[in-house]
Amino acid sequence: MTSLARLSTDPIFLHPPDSRALFVFAHGAGAGMRHPFMESMARELANRKIATWRFEFPYMAAGRKLPDRSPVLIDAVRGAVRDARVTAPDLPLFAGGKSMGGRMTSMAAAEAPLTGVRGIVFLGFPLHRPGDDSDARADHLGRVDLPMLFLQGTRDRLAAIDRIRRVCAGLEPRSVLHEVEGADHGFSVLKRSGRTDAGVREELADVVGEWMARRLTNVAHSG
Repeated sequence: MTSLARLSTDPIFLHPPDSRALFVFAHGAGAGMRHPFMESMARELANRKIATWRFEFPYMAAGRKLPDRSPVLIDAVRGAVRDARVTAPDLPLFAGGKSMGGRMTSMAAAEAPLTGVRGIVFLGFPLHRPGDDSDARADHLGRVDLPMLFLQGTRDRLAAIDRIRRVCAGLEPRSVLHEVEGADHGFSVLKRSGRTDAGVREELADVVGEWMARRLTNVAHSG
């Protein structure tokens, strides 16, 4: 397993020697590509033969707290997808990310195709702000012509589970929703649940790996 990370702002390419796919993995609004959740998920995916390409959005690379405007974030997603595709042209490509990173990936795909990308993975789609009744953040998803996997905690304050169920139902058959019982937006669980955060991350990686494998099998059969 190798990591190509020369400088703090360089993408991190975690590439198991027997990788079967590459996931362009964008970070959330409040923490960068080296956040423990991002690091842990990249390792778990590597254990399932999924390579990851992590990158920093411009504001995070510059040390700013306030995210860039959507066009800048979307352009960064496109650049990361392009760089990942050039670096590992033989690996089937998927994209997405944690919270805002996943949402920006789908917004990019809604505007124009992400060349080579076979599906989008959302690790906690941020459907609404706490207490907000609007689901407008999901409006663009109907224009995404790719399979989509939603991994959502049932305690997520940024995506009430009944509302994300409704959104995903409206996107079928392109969408798959996997609910993580008792997890919050960061996929942490309460101690009284009897589960651990590490166990949740293993569950997430299992689901992502199996979903990607089905997408690759479907493509092979259709070919």
